[in-house]
Amino acid sequence: MIAMATALVCLSLAWSQAGGSHIPVEINQTIHDLLRYYKSITKLTDRAIFTGKPLFSREPPSGKLEAKMLYMGGVLETYDKMIGQMLIQLPTSGPPTANAVANANGAQPGDVRTELRYILKKIQELKRHRFNEQQKLLNGLQALRRIQTDDVTVQSKALWELPWLYEEASSLSNNTREERRRRRRRQAKRVKGHLRG
Repeated sequence: MIAMATALVCLSLAWSQAGGSHIPVEINQTIHDLLRYYKSITKLTDRAIFTGKPLFSREPPSGKLEAKMLYMGGVLETYDKMIGQMLIQLPTSGPPTANAVANANGAQPGDVRTELRYILKKIQELKRHRFNEQQKLLNGLQALRRIQTDDVTVQSKALWELPWLYEEASSLSNNTREERRRRRRRQAKRVKGHLRG
């Protein structure tokens, strides 16, 4: 339960801090309603939730945008799984949230299950529309983690494939190094041009 509440806090903060973007009011309100609900059922104190150690680093990998996108894709995948687990752990009939009880506009009161499904849907939409390539890469990386490295057949197959993979990895490394050299040369030419001009 502590992990769930902390995750919701992190989701709220991460979503509201998205650079160059904003969190829609409805999503923000739903997250806060869920935070109130989980805080009330777990009796967690703010001190237990805000330990100064976030679940997800607020500083994604430095460097290229691709690395940051991959990291955020992984974070969204984690939220997808975690909120799915929160749905499974709910009792069969969801209790009302603070917003559902105080709903003054006459709409049908929602419950925790509905609000979790709403947040899950929004996370899945964000993954699908903005992190599709990263999701494919993450799936590939997860498949690599599932390879049974203690199986003799797998080990033999891996040795058979190693020369090609080693050559491919070496050429990628060389290409990256060469690209950096080219970039430095272009930058040096620009600086010389500005100093002369």
